[in-house]
Amino acid sequence: MDRKRVLFLCTGNTSRSQMAEAILRERAGDRFEAHSAGVMPSSIRPETLQVLLEAGIPTDGLRSKGVDDFLGTVFLHYLITVCDEAEEKCPRVWPQGGTRLFWPVDDPARAAGSEDEVLQAYRLARDELSVRIGEWLATSP
Repeated sequence: MDRKRVLFLCTGNTSRSQMAEAILRERAGDRFEAHSAGVMPSSIRPETLQVLLEAGIPTDGLRSKGVDDFLGTVFLHYLITVCDEAEEKCPRVWPQGGTRLFWPVDDPARAAGSEDEVLQAYRLARDELSVRIGEWLATSP
């Protein structure tokens, strides 16, 4: 069976899209080829890796990538944007077709407070993405 390609997109490819990529790989890597990218890629936040590992989700192979790495090169079955800014900046029509979805998730990198409070924001983002992915998997072909 051919796996369907999914690209999770956010601004920096530091947190939310990385989490979504790792969660989908863990849950349905046999059905989907998961990727992530940012419209302005940066470095993966250590908190992202920490909360994924806490949940038993492997982080091997995660690295920050730009949307240009995928534009015009890869057919995507699904483009899922996980933040408002990326939704605004990404091309309205993806040149290689596919279904476009918008799952806005609060940016944990904007969290302030103690280390525990910041980590809690990352856990909330991880858990929200986990629920969305679970619901989506239950209804996707």
